[in-house]
Amino acid sequence: MNRSRPLRLVLDTNVFVSAVLFGGKPGRILFGAREGNFRLLLSAPVLKEYVTVLAYPKFDLAAGDIRRLVREDLIPWSEPVQVATKVRFIPEDPSDDKFLALAVDGKADMVISGDRHLLGAKMFRDIPILSVDEFLTEPRR
Repeated sequence: MNRSRPLRLVLDTNVFVSAVLFGGKPGRILFGAREGNFRLLLSAPVLKEYVTVLAYPKFDLAAGDIRRLVREDLIPWSEPVQVATKVRFIPEDPSDDKFLALAVDGKADMVISGDRHLLGAKMFRDIPILSVDEFLTEPRR
């Protein structure tokens, strides 16, 4: 890949949580961000959702563990974006619209998701929406 800048990515919550807790294929995206190949875009509503989901009892994480994950595995590789765009695109799950608004205002190259509503759209305002597998196997332009 010969790019002049890192790919700008929006990670849906399921991708981020899988990456930080379980590694695997989603973890390869975080590794790529650490290597400087990707820049993760982050807004206040998206960060809030990441933290809320990490606090689910099924993950059994203490508040300090969640702060550490965010501080060490997200913030250093992220670019904060002030989102002003209002998006109403996913009627079945309007909570997904925050990822699309972040993608627009952050000038994302793509959105990476495991959410069927987002993946079903395939594209939003010329921004591709890919699964983790699609992202990892498609050649980058």
